[in-house]
Amino acid sequence: MPSVRDLRDRIRSLKNTQQITKAMKQVAAAKIRRAEAAQKRARPYADALPEMLADLIAAVSSVDHPFMRPGKAAAGPGVILMSADKGLAGAFNSNVIRAGDEFAREHGGARYYTIGIKARNAVRRIGHGEDPTWSLGSGAKLDTAREVAARSTADFQKGEISQIVLVSQKLVSTMVQRPQTRTLVPIQNSLPASDRRERSPERGVAESKGVAESKGAAESKGAMEFAPSPEFVLSRLLPKYLEFTIFSAMLETDAAFFAAQLVAMTNATDNASKLVDELTIAMNNARQAAITKELLEIVGGAEALGVE
Repeated sequence: MPSVRDLRDRIRSLKNTQQITKAMKQVAAAKIRRAEAAQKRARPYADALPEMLADLIAAVSSVDHPFMRPGKAAAGPGVILMSADKGLAGAFNSNVIRAGDEFAREHGGARYYTIGIKARNAVRRIGHGEDPTWSLGSGAKLDTAREVAARSTADFQKGEISQIVLVSQKLVSTMVQRPQTRTLVPIQNSLPASDRRERSPERGVAESKGVAESKGAAESKGAMEFAPSPEFVLSRLLPKYLEFTIFSAMLETDAAFFAAQLVAMTNATDNASKLVDELTIAMNNARQAAITKELLEIVGGAEALGVE
């Protein structure tokens, strides 16, 4: 059984740890508000960009851009693995790293583009130390997103990778963060199913029948005009789409990390408080047992002297 001194030292250590976790909890609560505000400011543009791409793809006949063509079949995928720079956030980093590792094992021969120190360390442990890496918190996030997009695009055009896949955390709520895997390039695979406008034979017949009925309504709404051409606009928009998707994922990773850290530090503070209470009870019991033992020794000694 631990002594009273040992229990007192453990209680003092737990209280010091509780002060640290409480301070980290307050810091995470302050930072998550700024991170969520930045994410909300970027969300309308992130939501409108895929819709604009779908409209442009439907309006043009053909676009000669590498993002619209499938990659080299013999090459492995390029995985943009995004994590936080720090830990103490529960399973936040390990979940997204596991999702990226599972995708790489399924497809084989993957090349990593890591964003975040935790992702970089994990990739190096599995023998990919030469793959490019960036920090999530150093420098401007938009500049980092442009560098990642430029590096992965160059490798895709050279045929070194067959596709560009983003593995990052999605902020569902403050309590829930889930890793998600998205194919960014080729661009047809990155758009939602409702925006790809795939035409089946039955749908083609139905649309051809409804052309005459909808022609008047379409003319009343007015046609969209592009200058100089839809093909030119789309060729300029595709690289920006890749850059901003990575930038938006970095903002969401920031917000999700602070949310996970807030929950983890809250749980750690509560657990430390419970342990302090349990150890305090154990220390009081040990102290009472020590006092009782001393009293029994005194009484036993007095009775022994009285017998003599």
